[in-house]
Amino acid sequence: MDLERLTAAELVKRRALRRMKAVAVGLLVFAAIVYALTGVFAGPVWVGYVHAAAEASMVGALADCSAVPPLFRRPLGLPIPHTALIPNRKNLLGASLGDFVGSNFLSEQVVRDRLHRAEISKRVGVWLSQRDNAQRITSEFSNLARGLVTVLRDEDVQAVVEHAVVQRLMAIPWGPPLGKLLGQVLADGSHHKLVDLMADRAYEWVRDNHEAIKRIVSDRSPSWSPKFVDSILGERIYNEILAFAWAMKTDVNHPMRDAVDRFLIDFAGDLQTDPLTMERAEQVKHQVLTHPEVQHVIGTTWANAKRMLLDAAEDPSSELRRRVLDGLISLGVRLESDDSTRSKVEGWIEGGAAYVVTHYRAEILTLITDTIERWDAEETSRKIELQVGRDLQFIRINGTVVGALAGLVIYTCSQLLF
Repeated sequence: MDLERLTAAELVKRRALRRMKAVAVGLLVFAAIVYALTGVFAGPVWVGYVHAAAEASMVGALADCSAVPPLFRRPLGLPIPHTALIPNRKNLLGASLGDFVGSNFLSEQVVRDRLHRAEISKRVGVWLSQRDNAQRITSEFSNLARGLVTVLRDEDVQAVVEHAVVQRLMAIPWGPPLGKLLGQVLADGSHHKLVDLMADRAYEWVRDNHEAIKRIVSDRSPSWSPKFVDSILGERIYNEILAFAWAMKTDVNHPMRDAVDRFLIDFAGDLQTDPLTMERAEQVKHQVLTHPEVQHVIGTTWANAKRMLLDAAEDPSSELRRRVLDGLISLGVRLESDDSTRSKVEGWIEGGAAYVVTHYRAEILTLITDTIERWDAEETSRKIELQVGRDLQFIRINGTVVGALAGLVIYTCSQLLF
């Protein structure tokens, strides 16, 4: 065996195996010496008992010696049937091992029962409810987030953002959803505050632009009209506009407000049903999404989000990390004390594990059988012998001891009966 290929643990097991082999062989040699001495030198009656025990001990040792090594190799290289079982039947043993594992370890009932008795969710809850542990998880999440953000290429993420956002917005008609949203806003009366704001701003504009309105009237009047007539007419128009703006501002039931409501209601309906209005909404959508400023905002979305995420992940006092920490502690407390939450999580864990073993048991077992099939037969035999060979030497030792006792009993019975 190539010692350089053995691990430290395998070297320790190899030394232990050699010691146990030496013990087993030493007992056989000791029995043979005792048998020879008691056979050559006649003596008291008890010598016969020792001689018989030593003889049976050798027989037992030789029998078990011929039973254990043939598991791993052919005795003296001879092609004796049913020897070198492990190297010759390696693939069959691998298949049998796979069937055994599948039947006894990867059955749905076994997995569910084991997970149920393990109380994983409660243990996780107890561990997670401790602030130090939650902080460790939060720190690992932050490291993971930083790693992912750093690894991702900006141009790739930008392409995904543009495809997911822009292309999606381009593909969806805006008219019907906007019309439905506007209809809901109008039904709730939420637009009234906006109308109030527009009325207030219209009144303020009229109030603050007295001269501008009079100048517009004067500019639009005929050239032959006297200036004082233009001034009187401009003042009159200004006062009418101001009174109209004031009435619209102060009277919630003003006809102009009703007209605005009817216009908006009709417009919301047209956005959902009128082809011409829907087509114009699509034109507006394309103009908005292709505008350079909008494109710039979309182009910088990932860069801004990346910077914010990195800053939040690196700062232990950031709002993001505090929320994650508080959320983990809260989850741990619920898993520890709330039976319904714990039962729900246990159901998810058991269901997930059961799904895996039910649908992928064959693939899992293939990992065992394929791995064993790829092993070299002789190398496999040597490695298995390293793992269990020391314990198997006890069979030889037991055969030696039990053989001696059996021989002693048989000899004693023969002396008593005959």
